[in-house]
Amino acid sequence: MSEKTTTDIHYYRAIGRRKQSVAVVKLMKGKGVIIVNEKTVNDYFLGNETYVHNIKAPLELLSKTKEMDVHVKVDGGGLRGQSDAIRLGIARALVELSEDFRTSLKKHGYLTRDPRKKERKKPGLRKARKSPQFSKR
Repeated sequence: MSEKTTTDIHYYRAIGRRKQSVAVVKLMKGKGVIIVNEKTVNDYFLGNETYVHNIKAPLELLSKTKEMDVHVKVDGGGLRGQSDAIRLGIARALVELSEDFRTSLKKHGYLTRDPRKKERKKPGLRKARKSPQFSKR
């Protein structure tokens, strides 16, 4: 268990990734506030309930929504990839908090990193698989 301290504030740190997004999550005891890049979660995701619910899912599963504060620095990718990266980071931080949470988080798939990445561009093609228009003459 790697508990860190910053001026007597105890927190658990974890990193979540998805596609091009990287999220650094700090989980600490508090009142249930989620801050993403110095904004509230609803302001950052423009009130999109799907992304907000996706982020809160590991906390709701363990009934920790009102007990833990979450501070996140996220970079890269789009909003969907960022929300999935944050969810993975929160789940990993909860496992740092207590190893007992691992089984339920694993069962719901919150500890599994999505391995899909963007496919590379091949020579002679316009994108990864799109070929140039065929001209018969």
